[in-house]
Amino acid sequence: MIGPSNRALVQRTGDMEAAPRAYIAVTDSDWYRFLRQRPDLDEVNFWQPSGSRVFATLDPGQPFLFKLHYPDHFIVGGGFFAHASLLPASLAWEAFGEKNGAASLADMRRRVEKYRRSSADARQDYTIGCVVLQDPFFFEREDWIPAPGDFHRSIVQGKTYDLTASPGRELWDVVVQRRRGPWTGAGVREVETPMYGEPTLVRHRLGQGAFRVMVTDIYQRRCAITGEKALPVLEAAHIRPVSSGGAHRLDNGLLLRTDVHTLFDRGYVTVAPDYRFQVSRRLRDDFDNGEYYHQFRGQSIWLPRHAEERPSPEFLEWHADTVFLG
Repeated sequence: MIGPSNRALVQRTGDMEAAPRAYIAVTDSDWYRFLRQRPDLDEVNFWQPSGSRVFATLDPGQPFLFKLHYPDHFIVGGGFFAHASLLPASLAWEAFGEKNGAASLADMRRRVEKYRRSSADARQDYTIGCVVLQDPFFFEREDWIPAPGDFHRSIVQGKTYDLTASPGRELWDVVVQRRRGPWTGAGVREVETPMYGEPTLVRHRLGQGAFRVMVTDIYQRRCAITGEKALPVLEAAHIRPVSSGGAHRLDNGLLLRTDVHTLFDRGYVTVAPDYRFQVSRRLRDDFDNGEYYHQFRGQSIWLPRHAEERPSPEFLEWHADTVFLG
């Protein structure tokens, strides 16, 4: 491997710097080959078949690298950690589709079940681990990087590396060199820094799948209006739709039951900037109904714990002024 260069990864989450680490995960060659053939991916789901625990090794924005199973003892790509969760396989497929590294839910289930070493009932919606990665990249065969010397063949899941010390620093330098072209994500870029400059972190732009999963989790899997906890009927709603200039941002999201989501998108209900639920008189006028939703009128919605994850009053005001029927 070559020595450190004057290029460093810049990553920052808000104003809080995270420890500069990377994780090398062992992955399935079929998963890698399927995704490598799909250019311009903004995110992928690195699924873990057991679904027994949430991946908690990295901070958001830190590198997550892919190493194939032995004897292909090489790093073949990577991405940047955004979020980790435990999800039913069906929801993981709904959120990410082919970004799960499979052509269909049935194909994904076959691969998962191979590693679970169990033949699951087709009706069983078992839980899998999901590691959501932004700005993924996949190397061509000639650019594969030999795994570090201390990455033993017996490791079946992965290993963490400090990017400020050997061999992590040298490894990341090679990754940057092999990753031809610009870093495309809004939160990832190469910058000129002094020799041996420390890696730092920047906020990443979320993809659609990451938005859905993260909104689901920050609302603790309950509808912000009704308190419903049946996961199959909960949806991550955009306050300001992407088609109207909105973005996949946590403060542009609400977790809503499907019926409330539909009414919200059509302007029959809204959430005021003070976080109180409002119902349009048009709901009763148009359908001679709507009493169920009126019981929540004027009530404060259930909010995420962290202030930066709560709906932006600016976006809520836009919805009330532009979409809400009054």
